[in-house]
Amino acid sequence: MDVNPLSDLIRAFARADWDAADAVAANIRQHGLPGSLRLIEAAFALAVHRHLGVNATPTDIAAFVSSARARYEQGATPPALETEGVIRAAVGEPELIANIPAETVLGIEIFVLGQMLLESNLTPTELDEFVAAAEQIAAEHLG
Repeated sequence: MDVNPLSDLIRAFARADWDAADAVAANIRQHGLPGSLRLIEAAFALAVHRHLGVNATPTDIAAFVSSARARYEQGATPPALETEGVIRAAVGEPELIANIPAETVLGIEIFVLGQMLLESNLTPTELDEFVAAAEQIAAEHLG
């Protein structure tokens, strides 16, 4: 499997394997992964661009958020307006997240990433390519 547990977390999201996602998250919390949250940020941005497109309108984004929140069955969902703002930041309006706490942004990124991966229904090869692209983007921004 991967050396980076966050890659495993992304794969668990795509398979809707919540037990595996919980196990990976617990391992990350226990051992820490300095700097690796960039991978989640990169995967989130990549998923948004692929799923909604870089020209997504606020209406497109609101419709996705409404639909994703309605389908989510695992508990509470992030607030709609903040979720829309985080997605809109990924497509060119970064000022929309200026007043949202970092931990809230991360939670929204994970929620949206999971929902988009489920909707994408990627093949194992496509998922490997997605993870590799996210890893490359994250590595470029770490340097």
